[in-house]
Amino acid sequence: MSELIAQLTEWRDAVLERLPPWWPRALAAILIAIGILLPFAFGETSGFIDATIKALAFVVMALGLNIVVGFAGLLDLGYVAFYALGAYSMGWFASGFFYKAHVHILSSALSTVPGIHFNFLLVLLSAALICAVFGAIIGLPTLRLRGDYIAIVTLAFGEIIGTIAVNGTDIHLTGGNGTPSDPGMTLTAGNLGIPALDLPYFPGIGKFQLLNLRAWYWLIFAILLLVLFVNIRLRDSRLGRAWVALREDEVAAVSMGIPAVRTKLLAYSIGATFGGMSGAFLGAYYTTVNASQFAFSFSIFVLAMIIVGGLGSIWGAVLGALLLSYINFYFIPDVFNSLPGTFGLNFSLTDLSFGIFGFLLVLVMVLRPQGLFPERRRKLELTQEIERDQAMLQEPTT
Repeated sequence: MSELIAQLTEWRDAVLERLPPWWPRALAAILIAIGILLPFAFGETSGFIDATIKALAFVVMALGLNIVVGFAGLLDLGYVAFYALGAYSMGWFASGFFYKAHVHILSSALSTVPGIHFNFLLVLLSAALICAVFGAIIGLPTLRLRGDYIAIVTLAFGEIIGTIAVNGTDIHLTGGNGTPSDPGMTLTAGNLGIPALDLPYFPGIGKFQLLNLRAWYWLIFAILLLVLFVNIRLRDSRLGRAWVALREDEVAAVSMGIPAVRTKLLAYSIGATFGGMSGAFLGAYYTTVNASQFAFSFSIFVLAMIIVGGLGSIWGAVLGALLLSYINFYFIPDVFNSLPGTFGLNFSLTDLSFGIFGFLLVLVMVLRPQGLFPERRRKLELTQEIERDQAMLQEPTT
């Protein structure tokens, strides 16, 4: 199998060398056109489009985490915190949760409805700013740490945010009259959740509908294109090269004048920004924000996406996120869920979802340790190490 993969890789490289220099732009234009027209091939309530919307939201998440883990080499196991902050930004600024306030800015809600009701773009911007600040906060304790210690600190941060989400009902921002009907405004709604979030509204376009998924698809597709553009520009910028230098050898990078503190904090902040934007979108799409959504397994799921796709590779993160998201949201629950029953087995495929993802991770790590679409530098590092190890094993012993 490994020899077959190597042959296919060589064939792919040979084909790419023969293509004209403008082929990446032409391919990008074709893919964007296909992406825009894709919803017309399915119904307005298609299950495939629903899975695609969730998959694209997770692609945005993966691209954000790839900046932290792939570009800068800083292991982050608490990325779910930024999903939570982005989703709660939607709950705070686009619902009647803060019922004692009365603020309306270009929202779809009636002007008589209490609460804070911002336009979706303003909520998206608020989520990005809040997560950028908290990204810098989580980065501060890790400045003097490396490796597993960074993972422990980020894991703790994710658990802290998750605990606050559950117990936020005990954090009173304003007092009530002491009755169950008016307990006062709290930070979160705990496991009860914040329901009835405002649907996105754009002047000239109108208000989104829950049963028309095409508008939701185009919205997250536009967000994805923006995030992809920023990722590509960052990768090719001086900041992107500084991230790679710190990832490869922090001591050498600092000795060459790269400011480690500012560079690391920017990685955390920018990566958190994309996670918050995706979280705000998912909060609006699910129309509720519930503390049970922010489990530790979410961070592992997003981390698995960039590992499968290839650490540090933008297109690897996109490919890995699409692959695992479609498996999780479409193939397992909708396409193959009843497959065990055809063999007389009394369980559904959703009961084995974690085992399936574990098997896929092991398979990729054994057959393709650099990922499905690796970054060129990482691919050379891993393949050279593998070739060196194989050569050492083949040397005759005396």
